[in-house]
Amino acid sequence: MLNIHNLSVSFGGTFLFEEITFRLGAGDRVGLVGKNGAGKSTLLKILARDIAPDTGSIATEKEICIGFLRQDIDFEHGRTVLEEAYQAFTEIKTVEKKLDQINHQLATRTDYESESYAQLIEDLSDYTHRFELLDGYNYVGNTEKILLGLGFKREDFNNLTETFSGGWRMRIELAKLLLQNNDVLLLDEPTNHLDIESIIWLENFLKNYSGVVVIVSHDKMFLDNVTNRTIEISLGKAYDFNKPYTQYLTLRQEIREKQLATQKNQQKKIEETEKLIEKFRAKASKASMAQSLIKKLDKVERIEVDEDDNSVMSISFPVSKTPGKVVVEAESVTKKFGDKTVLKDINLLVERGSKIAFVGQNGQGKSTFIKAMVNEFDYQGSIKLGHNVELGYFAQNQAEYLDGEITLLETMENAANDTNRSKVRDMLGAFLFRGDDVEKKVKVLSGGERNRLALCKLLLQPINVLIMDEPTNHLDIKSKNVLKAALQKYEGTLLIVSHDRDFLQGMSNIVYEFKDQKIKEYLGDINFFLEQRNADNMREFEKKDLVVAKEAPKAEKKNLSFEAQKAQKSLQNRLSKIEGQIQQLEKQIQQDDLALTSNYNKHIEDAHFFAAYEKKKKDLDQLLEDWEQVQLELDNF
Repeated sequence: MLNIHNLSVSFGGTFLFEEITFRLGAGDRVGLVGKNGAGKSTLLKILARDIAPDTGSIATEKEICIGFLRQDIDFEHGRTVLEEAYQAFTEIKTVEKKLDQINHQLATRTDYESESYAQLIEDLSDYTHRFELLDGYNYVGNTEKILLGLGFKREDFNNLTETFSGGWRMRIELAKLLLQNNDVLLLDEPTNHLDIESIIWLENFLKNYSGVVVIVSHDKMFLDNVTNRTIEISLGKAYDFNKPYTQYLTLRQEIREKQLATQKNQQKKIEETEKLIEKFRAKASKASMAQSLIKKLDKVERIEVDEDDNSVMSISFPVSKTPGKVVVEAESVTKKFGDKTVLKDINLLVERGSKIAFVGQNGQGKSTFIKAMVNEFDYQGSIKLGHNVELGYFAQNQAEYLDGEITLLETMENAANDTNRSKVRDMLGAFLFRGDDVEKKVKVLSGGERNRLALCKLLLQPINVLIMDEPTNHLDIKSKNVLKAALQKYEGTLLIVSHDRDFLQGMSNIVYEFKDQKIKEYLGDINFFLEQRNADNMREFEKKDLVVAKEAPKAEKKNLSFEAQKAQKSLQNRLSKIEGQIQQLEKQIQQDDLALTSNYNKHIEDAHFFAAYEKKKKDLDQLLEDWEQVQLELDNF
């Protein structure tokens, strides 16, 4: 479908990539990966014909349609979400408009016997046939299905696009691309502004896409779930394998190890030949043999080992001082934007050392709550910081706060104090900004490089409570892994907003879901949350299928005091913990039962086995009693 031959691009005399060649065919779902600044987005722009390469060519087998999801989106003001999405159907809308005009004329004209009226009938038939061929009767339904899949609600469809954030506008643009019959989809970091549920929906869509998909993404799990091929740009070269990202890394490492072993054997033989040459040169009778060995050695094709760019950030988040036990206490927090209520009566208690993930669809209030915590705007209710709390805040658009007209070094020096100003060059070096890099202006940096600089700048201030809102946007996979490792080692309190499932795994022990102006607590990691949400979704689905003759009257909800709400939350936490212990014990007892069934004679003589088996049963009985008692106490609320 696309043949890319000897493409080269350079900036300021330095090659981003040089003479790279590959072919893209139908069914290829390619993950285009590499470090920040390696040239991934540049390559997408070349494939989309936005820019021309320095050398090389792109050949196509036929006239193909290419859809490109760019990072910069510019919408025409005054269109609703549906109207903007319908821009995907240029020809359908043109034919539909023509049909409306013809039908209007047929309804208003009375010259039924004229040639022009007969021509209208013929045009109506032609345009109707064309409309059917374009699948015109289904475009409205298809549009709504795609928009709903990407997280929009039906009540959003008639709202103007300018009332939505950049992330939601990006979803509209993505919807338009998915609705078009493109042969090639070029997606530049499509998951950056999507919540987890929308990412899962997009994964399923792309798996069934018949054309070519080329994705620049730093979401490892997304790449593994969607792609069947990986092209990595590293140090100016392209490495291409028909494997998803994780499998590709393993395979490339195996190939490199074989190259190293083969190179070592070849070098050993070369050294032995060179010794013989030196030995034969000393004897006149062997001079011709020495010349023969020299010619043979000149013809040897030296084995090269693929270079690997292993440079990574060096990062750690030290705790400035020990805060009190309670670091954040939010009570009845409510936030409205105009007539729209985003958060309503939110109560949250964060204890020292907690590792908390905030998840939920975009627009549900995650970032709003965080901004309230750092006093970016007024709100109702109260948020109190505990004793000795020193907040470090990384905003979702942190890189936008950087001044593009000053250098990296000036950025750091302006934010430093007398204590750490002398360390800023070393800090920049730890974040891979070395040598002359520090004299670059911020505006020439890629998105990932700006995020690295923002993280580096964050470390100039004392921190014991770290709040991070989508810190991985634009970061390459190696940088994300380094950041994740640093956050896992961080001994302070962490509150993190992220849509990246792989990044969140092993990161938190509490998940709060923001939904419908409220928050819901899940005492576990992101995997536990996803399991529970799937169960919740199934229950909701089952509820919709039930036909209820009469809805039971709802009990009047009690307005509990804040202290009562804290006590209620404590009981709910205890109940969840007991349920987890019950589940674990039941699984262990079930395994013991299977062991007895498969090898009864062996276990019947094992006193230790039976003592442990009986203890588990007694513990289970006690837990069930505890569960019943806690549930009764909760019922009183």
